[in-house]
Amino acid sequence: MRAYVITILDNEKSVKAAEKCIQSGVSQGLVINKWEATTPADEPFKILKDKGIIGEKLVEVYSRADNCAAAFLSHFSLWEKCMEIQEPIMIFEHDAIIVDQISERVLNGSCYKQMMSIGKPSYGQFRTPAFIGSGPLTSKKYFPGAHAYVLKPAAARQLISWTKTRGAAPTDVFLHKDNFPFLEEYFPWPVEARDTFTTIQAEQ
Repeated sequence: MRAYVITILDNEKSVKAAEKCIQSGVSQGLVINKWEATTPADEPFKILKDKGIIGEKLVEVYSRADNCAAAFLSHFSLWEKCMEIQEPIMIFEHDAIIVDQISERVLNGSCYKQMMSIGKPSYGQFRTPAFIGSGPLTSKKYFPGAHAYVLKPAAARQLISWTKTRGAAPTDVFLHKDNFPFLEEYFPWPVEARDTFTTIQAEQ
């Protein structure tokens, strides 16, 4: 399975964090490649407008709007990549670290239908799943941080279609099971968000 870590290439902290993520995959024989992040300097709201995507939901009190839009577009570009290559892919954010063995069934795509979070919730309250292995999204109603997940082209197609018809939103909240009932989760979580710096959250 191809794996990518979203990296802000001109941000030293992001690059160092991404390199830790890449190194954490080496012991498992998992090759993780850096994926150039969209940044505020790329004028993300202009990109959204050019793509015909509504971005109103990206403007909210908890996040810096340009950074939030850039983060969403970083994920969106990887959904497009998944569609382009017509293969499952694994997506990490730069602060993700693999802390436990990722099951071969995750890597070969046999234990989930379309899309599955493999990351431990990184903030706020959450529920601990009662199952071992793959199951319905349980820890939260939306992906618990969007820092580590796998998806297949069928899921990527639906994410892109939803975005183009209903608009973008902060990535983790966008990946909500009310929007996408096929979302799943793997437990015990083999990936955690370790670095504490943020490029998105506002001071509030």
